[in-house]
Amino acid sequence: MSKILITGGTGLIGKLLQQKLEANKHHVVILTRNPKKENHFKWDISSKFIDDKAFQNIDYIIHLAGAGIADKRWTTARKKELIDSRVESANLLFSKVKELNITLKGFISSSGMSYYGAINSENIFTENDSPGNDFISKICIEWEKAANQFKKLNTPVTILRTGIVLSKNGGALKKMNTPLFLSALGNGKQYIPWIHIDDLCNLYIKAVEDVTFTGIFNAVTTEHQTNTSFTKILGSVLKKPITPFNVPGFVLKMLLGELSVILLKGSRVSSKKTATHYSFKYTKLQEALIDVYSK
Repeated sequence: MSKILITGGTGLIGKLLQQKLEANKHHVVILTRNPKKENHFKWDISSKFIDDKAFQNIDYIIHLAGAGIADKRWTTARKKELIDSRVESANLLFSKVKELNITLKGFISSSGMSYYGAINSENIFTENDSPGNDFISKICIEWEKAANQFKKLNTPVTILRTGIVLSKNGGALKKMNTPLFLSALGNGKQYIPWIHIDDLCNLYIKAVEDVTFTGIFNAVTTEHQTNTSFTKILGSVLKKPITPFNVPGFVLKMLLGELSVILLKGSRVSSKKTATHYSFKYTKLQEALIDVYSK
């Protein structure tokens, strides 16, 4: 049994991850701005504060905290918030671990498939590929750099570059299940790397329970779906009609501004390295969606 500190533990992934970790007999504590439970401890990134009690006897930190990429238009202030919520939070954790002289068994961080850039490419990106050269990749570059500084403390670091997470309770599917998004977007040829939330949580658990599971891994399943094929399968599972015309890219750009790039661009991402360590429970989109909507 390990004691694990989670940031972002009150979010979509964090809630389920806590349940799964506790089912595996691990002890979980959560950092939150508004602690309401016995295992919750206060932190405030802007004032660089963390309750020291949160670090008592911890073995691992799982860093999930970060403002939602698609929640608001990317104004200059919002861009800073997207980066700071990930990077400054990791920097604060690093400073506190160093200050308290804590020996961690591992630092496990989320990142994004957007590390490779919001582009349409014939390349199937692997963990060894270079990052993109746009804002969305910059977020991931800085995020991972902040996580990797824990190596200075001889702490093993695991980073999960995560695709679209399939869950009924929030995230991308909630936004896609609308009259607008049950349509292909742009030309519909952009790829949507995805992962079922159960598989994603299991990968975090593996990083805790398997000492060989360190380094960078693409947290996406083995199947490749375009926006068009994804939308058709989603409509079929929901038994909802698909709009017979695509939403033009210029409409999304007018509505969302620069943020629209994450909807209109997307390439395939390889899970080959991850699959050598972990057997995915869900590799077919239809099966994954049926499971999501049957719960």
